[in-house]
Amino acid sequence: MASIYIHIPFCRKACHYCDFHFSTSLKSKDEMVKAICAEIGLRKNYLGTNEISSLYFGGGTPSLLEIEDIRKIIAAVNLHFRLNPNAEITLEANPDDLIFNKIGEFGESGINRLSIGVQSFQDEVLKLLNRTHGAMQAIHAIKESQKAGFQNLTIDLMYGLPGLTVKTWENNLKQAFELGTPHISAYCLTVEKKTALHHFVANKRISLPGDDITAVQYEILMEMAEQNGFEHYEISNFCKPGMHSRHNSSYWNNEPYLGIGPSAHSYNGDSRQWNIANNAIYMSEIKSGGCWFEKEELLPSDKYNEYLLTRLRTSNGINLAYIRDEFGKARAAGIEMKLAPYITGGLLWHEKENVFLTRKGKLIADKIISDFFN
Repeated sequence: MASIYIHIPFCRKACHYCDFHFSTSLKSKDEMVKAICAEIGLRKNYLGTNEISSLYFGGGTPSLLEIEDIRKIIAAVNLHFRLNPNAEITLEANPDDLIFNKIGEFGESGINRLSIGVQSFQDEVLKLLNRTHGAMQAIHAIKESQKAGFQNLTIDLMYGLPGLTVKTWENNLKQAFELGTPHISAYCLTVEKKTALHHFVANKRISLPGDDITAVQYEILMEMAEQNGFEHYEISNFCKPGMHSRHNSSYWNNEPYLGIGPSAHSYNGDSRQWNIANNAIYMSEIKSGGCWFEKEELLPSDKYNEYLLTRLRTSNGINLAYIRDEFGKARAAGIEMKLAPYITGGLLWHEKENVFLTRKGKLIADKIISDFFN
């Protein structure tokens, strides 16, 4: 199995925290859709004979596309790849784009899963983040999506935000669970360089909560998710049984994927490729038959580190027998030699050949994973 990611590089305005590649000008949208469809054809052999189990429209803001644009892109995928009839096809959407008629058209175009960028159910926080929607719009969008027949949907929430108290975070989560969303992705705010938020923090116009508050908010997230019957299947992802994100799981399971569109990344097990993060150059190179991506061949140590990074973040954990077979006995032995203090400290637990993060360990997952890197 394999997956395809489509990057739609347009937004109505820039969120203060976002460093993804996008443009707030939609003038080249039609030309970009043509270029994306062309790249799909040019990359038709990248995934070999693998069947495509998931297709994901990310961005940017894919919900800005016209329904006909989505149909064209899905048709191009069907023309050049073997798309599973039951493939998960996800569209990222802003709440203000999800009016009932358009939601229905998304379903008719082939989209069967919506990822709604809520971020918060507090208007003051949304304003601070420079989001295009309000709290009531987010609630309405979720209800309208469910009314239109979308039962497979997920929402994004953020914690560690300026001004986000423990109580308001609990209220955010309570609202999410009451709405009956079967999947939640919750991310701690990261201040990325070259963003408006970074400038505000550097100039002390905004102050961020301390690590202790952020840790408490994450612990509340884990506890409330468990109380509401959600599985914590990846550091930032929670779902009702059977509602895992098929697309994101393919990344964590080391399956090949193809990235289409400016700035999109691809992986086939032996190398990585990433497209130019410039709309005009991307479209020009696609049109002229030039080179629109860079490529990196992966060393055995890269593949080993990648396995640790993706798998230890999940409820599957890492498997020592797999490491022994794929990366050598020495690397497996190296991990076994380092395990004791983490197990004693309640950060990891070890069952037969499998190693998992504990709830306490998830609070410092990046640190633990880096300690085991090659």
